[in-house]
Amino acid sequence: MLEKLVLFLESTGFFALDWQHGLMIVIACVLLYLGIFKKYEPLLLIPISFGMLLANLPLGGVMNNPVYNAAGELTTPGGLIHYFYQGVKLGIFPPLIFLGIGAMTDFGPLIANPITLLLGAAAQLGIFLTLIGAILLGFSPEQAAAIGIIGGADGPTAIYTASILAPELLSSIAIAAYSYMALVPLIQPPIMRALTTKAEREVVMEQLRPVSKLEKILFPIVVVIITGLVVPAAVPLLGMLMFGNLLRECGLTDRLSKTAANDLNNIIVILLGTAVGASATAENFLTPRTLFIIMLGLVAFAFGTAGGVLMGKLMYYLSGGKINPLIGSAGVSAVPMAARVSQMEGQKANPNNYLLMHAMGPNVAGVIGSAVAAGILLSMLGN
Repeated sequence: MLEKLVLFLESTGFFALDWQHGLMIVIACVLLYLGIFKKYEPLLLIPISFGMLLANLPLGGVMNNPVYNAAGELTTPGGLIHYFYQGVKLGIFPPLIFLGIGAMTDFGPLIANPITLLLGAAAQLGIFLTLIGAILLGFSPEQAAAIGIIGGADGPTAIYTASILAPELLSSIAIAAYSYMALVPLIQPPIMRALTTKAEREVVMEQLRPVSKLEKILFPIVVVIITGLVVPAAVPLLGMLMFGNLLRECGLTDRLSKTAANDLNNIIVILLGTAVGASATAENFLTPRTLFIIMLGLVAFAFGTAGGVLMGKLMYYLSGGKINPLIGSAGVSAVPMAARVSQMEGQKANPNNYLLMHAMGPNVAGVIGSAVAAGILLSMLGN
C-alpha cells in the first residue's frame, strides 16, 4: 500500500514541478488578473493566459505531440491543444480572424476621410525600424521581419508572417503580439501625451460626411483587387478582411455576416487564444531569445504608436488645427482598442471631444497597412 501511495505521489504534478514551470504559472495568473480584474482586453488575455496556465502544469500533456510507431501507426494521441495549435502553425486561424474583423467593422470612417490612410501607413514605422534593430541583434532577416510585424499591433498578421518566415519563433512572437494588443490601453497613452500638447489633444474634429451604400460595397472589392495585384502575398489576409466586410455591407448576406462576426469569430478566438497561450511553455518561453523578442516587440509597438501620432501632428499643422493628432495613435491595427484609446485620451483633455469615429479611419487603415507590410516582407523574404 505504501508503495502504491509513493507511485501515486510521483505521478502528480507537484512531484514534477520545477521553478521554471512555477514561474510560468505565476505569470499566467498575473495575466489572468489583468484580464479579469483590470479588464485589459479580456477576450484576448483570458484565453491566452489560461492556455499558458494549462501548458505549464507538469504532466498535463495538453501540448504533447502524437507518437507514431515504425509502421506509421498512431500509438499515443497528441494533447488536446496540440491540435488547436495546428490552425496557428498552418496559418489557418489568422485569415479567419480577419474574416470576422471585416464582418464586424464599419469602413465608413476611412472612406469618408481617406487621408487617414496616411496615419495607418505612418504607424507601420515600428515594423521596419524594429526589423533593422532585430538584424543588428543577430536575428536573420526572416526572423527580424516576423518580429517587426509585432509593431503593427496585429496578432493575426504577426502569427501568419511568423508561421511562414520564422516558425521556430512562432510561440514567442504570438505571445508578444497578443500581449501588447491586450495592453494597448496601458502602453499607448503615455506616448500619446508625451508627443502632443494639451491644445492639440483638445481639438474637436468636424463630423464626418455620410458614406453611401454603393461606396461601402465598392470599397472592399476595389481594395482587394488593387492590393492583390500589387502585393499578392497579402491576399490571404486582406482577401478575408474584405470578404467579411462585403458580407456586411452588401445587405444580402446577413446570416453569413453575423456568423463570421460572432459565432465563427468567437470559436476561432477561443482556439487561437488557448493555442497561443499554451505555446508559451517554460522550455520555449524562458530563454534569452524570447526576452529579446518581447523587448523588440515593445519597441516596435512604441515606434508604431509614435509614428502615427507624429503624422497626426503634421496633419494638424497642415490642416490649420482641424485634425486632432491623437487619432494617429489608432494607426496601429488593434481594432477597435486603439480607436477607443484615442477617444478616451481626447475626452480627458476635452469632455466634449468625440474622436471614436474619426479614429476608426486610421484604425482600419492600420489593419490594411500591417497586412500590406507583411505581404511585402513575405514577397521579399519568403521561399
